[in-house]
Amino acid sequence: MIENESPQAGHPYEALTPATVLDAVDSVPQLAGGRSDGRQLALNSYENRVYQVGIEDAQPIIVKFYRPNRWTDAAIQEEHDFAESLAQSEIPAIAPLRDAAGTSLFEYAGFRFAIYPRRGGRTPDLEDPDNLMWMGRFLGRIHAIGATESFQHRPTLDIESFGWESYRYIMSTDFVPKDLHEAYSTLVEDVLKQVQAGFDLAGLGEKAEGDSNREVAQIRLHGDVHPGNILWTDGGPHFVDFDDARMGPAVQDLWMLLSGDRPQMTGQIDEVLAGYSEFMDFNPRELHLIEPLRTLRMIHYSAWLARRWDDPTFPMHFPWFGESRYWEEQILALREQAAMMNEPPLQWMG
Repeated sequence: MIENESPQAGHPYEALTPATVLDAVDSVPQLAGGRSDGRQLALNSYENRVYQVGIEDAQPIIVKFYRPNRWTDAAIQEEHDFAESLAQSEIPAIAPLRDAAGTSLFEYAGFRFAIYPRRGGRTPDLEDPDNLMWMGRFLGRIHAIGATESFQHRPTLDIESFGWESYRYIMSTDFVPKDLHEAYSTLVEDVLKQVQAGFDLAGLGEKAEGDSNREVAQIRLHGDVHPGNILWTDGGPHFVDFDDARMGPAVQDLWMLLSGDRPQMTGQIDEVLAGYSEFMDFNPRELHLIEPLRTLRMIHYSAWLARRWDDPTFPMHFPWFGESRYWEEQILALREQAAMMNEPPLQWMG
């Protein structure tokens, strides 16, 4: 099963009690470095459940419990193997620990989990041009390895799954207020057509099929390179949480590093790609995808909240999701995206 599946009845995480977390860690003491000392701290994670757990006479570890029914074992293993291949190439990606048999995915009380070393760090300063170039270098190295083979069990970032399936799911629920129903649905259908046009221009759409001069490579990606998944230290960035790893265009791992107005983003992409191109070629056609990908993420995010609403932590942390104001803001933001997608893409001076 993959992430677009509708939620199952009930709340499976209700059975993930503090005692279960500690017992799961204690089921693999050789991996954790010892038995747990009873201390645990829930970390900021909604899709999965992630905890820091204290270990007797050893450093704390991070344990990640995968959301039931989201990924197959094979898909999770591909995530682990990708992160491991990066770490073995001395790229600062945090891979799960493995036991003597090489196993990285474990199960306890019906929950699949993995254990990671704890790594500290701070939110990166993406306004610093040097940091952007540094990030670009590491992403270039990640993609150079990502391009060597393909995922077999993880999805591809495409318009159908991120856009149309998300839109159809949202409209099958009661979250969009009735008085905004038509405005939202009409707008999403229009912007998804614009997204398709952007993919066509980049060489990923239907009009580019069979045209080798317009092909954009689909490679293995981190998939979710936002500042919360980057831990910055004096030694540079560490990349965490490969849970959304998938096939897709390289620019998916680049555009979330950009912010501000067009001149600011132009300067930022120049810095990122200056570092990136030291290790990996970049197809400038992919710049056509930045705003379409941003649009897809916005629609997918709303559908993600709707799909997870049966999980008690979601109404608790996202109470505004069911309010008219949220959907009014979405309509405004999507209208802005429609205007942005009508503009020429960012230019790369490289």
